[in-house]
Amino acid sequence: MKFAPILLSLVLSACALPDYPVPEQSPSFENFKVRDACAVDFAMPDADAHIVRDIIPGSDLSWRWTFQRPAVKERIGSSRDLTYVADFTLPRATFSATGPVTIAFTVNGQLLERVRYDSPGAHHFEKSVPPAWIEPHRDAIIAAEIDKVWISKTDGAHLGFIVSRLGLVEK
Repeated sequence: MKFAPILLSLVLSACALPDYPVPEQSPSFENFKVRDACAVDFAMPDADAHIVRDIIPGSDLSWRWTFQRPAVKERIGSSRDLTYVADFTLPRATFSATGPVTIAFTVNGQLLERVRYDSPGAHHFEKSVPPAWIEPHRDAIIAAEIDKVWISKTDGAHLGFIVSRLGLVEK
């Protein structure tokens, strides 16, 4: 038994650990700017996860048809200096039946602005959101409501407009 400690130390000294290089280190996120808000771009694969209501889901398109009151939800970070943005189209085929339309743009149920559109085609809406309307680290509901929808004669569908981007962005 006197030889056991010596034998054990010889065995352990013969087992050298392999010499591996230190793994590559990840960059520090200390100064990484976290986006406080990002509008829902319907070309993104996760866009449908943000739909609250009245937007027809579809993962293969960069746009979606809406019904009368489309809305999305967005988690807001710490910033309260945000702008509502919407990129949408009033198709000529539906516009010829509805005529000019008015769209109300809301944030968390509060009316930001009502805008009348007198022509079909692509449109962009952008307006600053009052900071008091935004609660940091909570979901915000960004919505729009069109006053007149197009009603299909074949299946009775009530379509509003085509949306490609809807939400809040940092100023």
